[in-house]
Amino acid sequence: MGVACQPGNGSPAPGLPPEPVPGFVEPGEEAPGGTTSVAGTGTGAFTQPAGNLSLERRSEFLVGEAFFEADWFPAPHARTDRDGLGPLFHAVSCLACHPRGGRGAPPGPGEPTLSLLVRLSLPGTKPWGAPVPEPTYGDQLQPLAVASVAPEGRVEVRTTEQPGTFEDGEAYSLQVPELVLSGLAYGPLHPETRLSPRVAQPMFGLGLLAAVPEETVRAWEDPDDVDGDGISGRANRVWSARQGRTVLGRFGWKANQPDLEHQNAGALAGDLGITSPLSPAEPCTLSQAECQVAPSGGVPELDARKLAALTFYTHLIGVPARQGVDRPEVLKGKALFHQTGCARCHRPRLETGPLEGYPELAGQTLWPYTDLLLHDLGEALADGREDFLASGREWRTQPLWGLGRTHQVSGHTRLLHDGRARSVMEAILWHGGEAEGSRERVRRLSREDRLALLAFLDSL
Repeated sequence: MGVACQPGNGSPAPGLPPEPVPGFVEPGEEAPGGTTSVAGTGTGAFTQPAGNLSLERRSEFLVGEAFFEADWFPAPHARTDRDGLGPLFHAVSCLACHPRGGRGAPPGPGEPTLSLLVRLSLPGTKPWGAPVPEPTYGDQLQPLAVASVAPEGRVEVRTTEQPGTFEDGEAYSLQVPELVLSGLAYGPLHPETRLSPRVAQPMFGLGLLAAVPEETVRAWEDPDDVDGDGISGRANRVWSARQGRTVLGRFGWKANQPDLEHQNAGALAGDLGITSPLSPAEPCTLSQAECQVAPSGGVPELDARKLAALTFYTHLIGVPARQGVDRPEVLKGKALFHQTGCARCHRPRLETGPLEGYPELAGQTLWPYTDLLLHDLGEALADGREDFLASGREWRTQPLWGLGRTHQVSGHTRLLHDGRARSVMEAILWHGGEAEGSRERVRRLSREDRLALLAFLDSL
């Protein structure tokens, strides 16, 4: 690890694409989503239909987009196709948490926790491996409720500064978050409750990750670090209600969702209180009597046809094309990305296979910079929450494509699972565990090299 690849050096493992070549522009890098890539550069860069989507198929995309953007209302409501919000909820629409299809951020002082939610769990897992919910408040804290029900509580994020220095003496500071819960309406939390804040993730390119063959992901597993490189990624195995069995986990901060249909159904139920065929239960616990008897918007509140349209939409949002891939500082930064070992987890290139119902996604060469595996990122980023096979220190490798568009689309540059990092460099400096070696290599870079690395990441 840490040696830059050169043209023609080595061969990939069976079934994997060739190793990318740092320092050179490779065919297709400018279109990280293959032919699904789009040329959008404005605030709508994360909301465009896949570039190869036919006009006929775009109509279904627009139907799903309407459901993604629509506000929901408490039942009963004159709009019976949009009622059923809550009784407990976090937001009134998918778009509220993913503004412009982009990344969420933690709240500032006095702001609501709109695009940051707090998962609640107890130690251990349920029979199929899912987290054990807190008995009174359930799986996540709900700050909003319909008129007849008390909201569960409020969340404040307090921060302190943690100073540090690069090896050349330049100072930096990391922002250490602390969650403070107040106004708990249904009594105290269980004393062993674990709190895990999560910000919303970008929505584009998800269908392409769903189309990466399982054997590709599994080929990169090395749970026992047999090759001795310090990287021991492993796949999560999660429960699929649709298939009635455990399957590869791909989505969510801990790869705890098997596919986008389950991801969407879980978010609708957990964040909006909207039931669907895959998530038919309202987010009410036995301690919340008013919640259990509140009016419903139907059973389910989002039927299978609407869930299918939303799932279609989330599969086919195009990936923004890159710009400046051949700039000298970008190519230098690309080489440094490999030399520091970042590419060991943030795998640059993937190939997609067939995905039923989505011919547009098959046979694409991708540049997402992820291996979709779980990695131990150290105690500083740990949340203590077990999630199927994921430990409290493990997180799925986040894709880096679109990273340079974050500020333009989302209006901020907050990164990591709880948004604690205010910049790309801060996100790197928070990495520990398996990534500690790479972090320290970055910390030892000269200022010129650090700027080149950031120029490369900003070009993605």
